[in-house]
Amino acid sequence: MSSSRSKKIFLILSVAVPFIAYCLYYYTMMVGNAPYKFSEFKSIVFEYGTGDSLLNKYNSATGDYQYVDARDSLIKKHLRLNKDELLYLHRKAADLGFWNFPAVEKNHSSPDKNAPHYKIQYNYDRKSKTVLYSADFDGPETLKDANQRLIKEIQRILNDAEIKHKK
Repeated sequence: MSSSRSKKIFLILSVAVPFIAYCLYYYTMMVGNAPYKFSEFKSIVFEYGTGDSLLNKYNSATGDYQYVDARDSLIKKHLRLNKDELLYLHRKAADLGFWNFPAVEKNHSSPDKNAPHYKIQYNYDRKSKTVLYSADFDGPETLKDANQRLIKEIQRILNDAEIKHKK
């Protein structure tokens, strides 16, 4: 009986230990070689508007924030996002696959000049990624959905930070 038990333990250890070691090695290398790491994060630039005019702008490096309000007045503020908010936006971009988005996403066949346009730029020590997205983009639905979700999250974080800043 002891012989059978020791064979099972040996078999489990000979499979499980190498598998766990390989997983640790693989994920350590994968995380270490990730192209966009938060430890190298510098800033986010987010701009949007209709047509060629991107009047609404936010730059996390400078804290400059301007937008057109409901009364068509241009509001300029200084707004800083904290490290947790920036980390959340970094992770949200990674979750949605932002690093794999095409650089330009617009409707090439019949562009709508009144459609909202967005510029999203993440800056890091060694790289940056910029995506120009038009709401009338005629690409795959999954890509459109990912863009819209990232835009909503950025806008939500900016709105929440502005509310906190007012208090």
